[in-house]
Amino acid sequence: MSLRTDQHRDASATGPPDQPGPIPGTGRAAKASASHAGRAPRSLVPVAAIAVAFLVLPLVGLLQRAPWSDLGSVLRAPAVGDALRLSVVTASASTVACLVLGLPLAWVLARSPFPGRRVVRALVTLPMVLPPVVGGAALLFSLGRRSPLGMVLENAFGITLPFTTTGAILAQTFVAMPFLVITVEGALRTGDRRLEEAATTLGARRWTVLLRVTLPQVAPSVLAGAVLAWARALGEFGATITFAGNLQGRTQTLPLAVYEVLQNDPGAAVVLSLVLVVVSLTVLIALRDRWTPTA
Repeated sequence: MSLRTDQHRDASATGPPDQPGPIPGTGRAAKASASHAGRAPRSLVPVAAIAVAFLVLPLVGLLQRAPWSDLGSVLRAPAVGDALRLSVVTASASTVACLVLGLPLAWVLARSPFPGRRVVRALVTLPMVLPPVVGGAALLFSLGRRSPLGMVLENAFGITLPFTTTGAILAQTFVAMPFLVITVEGALRTGDRRLEEAATTLGARRWTVLLRVTLPQVAPSVLAGAVLAWARALGEFGATITFAGNLQGRTQTLPLAVYEVLQNDPGAAVVLSLVLVVVSLTVLIALRDRWTPTA
């Protein structure tokens, strides 16, 4: 009897033999160590601060040189009003063109495998890395009056594209469309396709699935891509001045107006530059959850 009692006491003291013990590395110290594991080394912080200063310093320079007392008179100048109005009109028109042409293109690149798709995607994204002046020259040589297509448009339809407002819209569309295509294609490629498959199983047609299921799912990405395209078109300079020229009230957008007044009135150029900076910052802040990561 005493032997059984001693064995029972030993078993109760040591615990059941199959009871798992504490898992190493799961304490507070381990959790704190894991939380700090992914952080950047402190030695990189000064370099990052220098990088931020390098990017912010030009903006500080604009703010210092801005003629705040003459701000109202500069913005009320006829040339500034024409440039601002034309910029909004052409950027909006080019965004519509990007939506009409870019949405089907993004759909094909994301959902329709075909030979040479990688080459097509590279060509579509080429305007993002191509110098804008080169893009404007390419448009001029392909759609100018002396080009085969340009002569057909002028002789058969009486349409002349270079040095016109339509030409400015085409130049902005050329450089802005890749932003929309990449944004929408990424959403289509990574989106959940189970709802589309379920709708197809239930007998829905392709256009019904596209309009009722797919587009509502990627609508935020479409909006983000459209706003990015609009902002890129608003700030376009090189392709516009090369293909459409710099004619006040006709092709002179806000960036071109900055370039022109910078030679004679630096204060007015600073004011116009600040307008573009404010618009760009507003777009980036509004799209921070769609284009840039957040903490």
